[in-house]
Amino acid sequence: MLTTNGSQLPKLAGELKDAGVKRINISLDSLDPVKFRRLTRVGELDKVLAGIDAAQQAGFEKIKINSVILKNRNDDEVPDLVGFAADRGMDISFIEEMPLGVIGDHDRAEAYYSSDEIKADLEQHYTLLPTTETTGGPSRYYRIVETDTRVGFISPHSHNFCDSCNRVRLTCEGRLLLCLGQEHSVDLRQVIRTHPGDKDKLKQVLRASMDIKPKGHEFDLSVKPVIFRHMNMTGG
Repeated sequence: MLTTNGSQLPKLAGELKDAGVKRINISLDSLDPVKFRRLTRVGELDKVLAGIDAAQQAGFEKIKINSVILKNRNDDEVPDLVGFAADRGMDISFIEEMPLGVIGDHDRAEAYYSSDEIKADLEQHYTLLPTTETTGGPSRYYRIVETDTRVGFISPHSHNFCDSCNRVRLTCEGRLLLCLGQEHSVDLRQVIRTHPGDKDKLKQVLRASMDIKPKGHEFDLSVKPVIFRHMNMTGG
């Protein structure tokens, strides 16, 4: 599974599909070009929308939208984002903002918008049915009766999921992060360069890395972040 901001998918969607990527998550926090640029600081909505189209044309098994909702920034777009995903036959997950990296454009505690608030907003427009479906990740899923779309809620603050989390992330430098909210990691690039072509050695290191996977994050919106790595340095 690959998580991306979607900006390079018009060029790379086909190559990623051919390389064996089956599932792809695309970040989309707003459908308003001005608001999108303000939230992302550098993003261009047209490029991301073109990336979503390219991903659908490439034929990935599953394409999902990820949206981070902030109070008084884009919380009014929750129904529209679900409608956008539903119209394209995609699922969508709403993610509570995580305190990664130092920022200066908003106060995270003030901008916090919980999954329960998002769910309440959606229930004014749609009928949500809880489901036991899972992708092995932290999302709690609901089926939208009026569409064939699932909506997921990833709630590190309001509904902590650390006890059941099985996710790890590979950065572009080959670093395997074992928790989004901690710095425990393994340098897979070094392993591959030291043992080129040795898949058994790589598997051995991957299995051993699970022994140092932390029990959970230590996110606290009321204090300065303990992780100075931003999401664009983390990858998916």
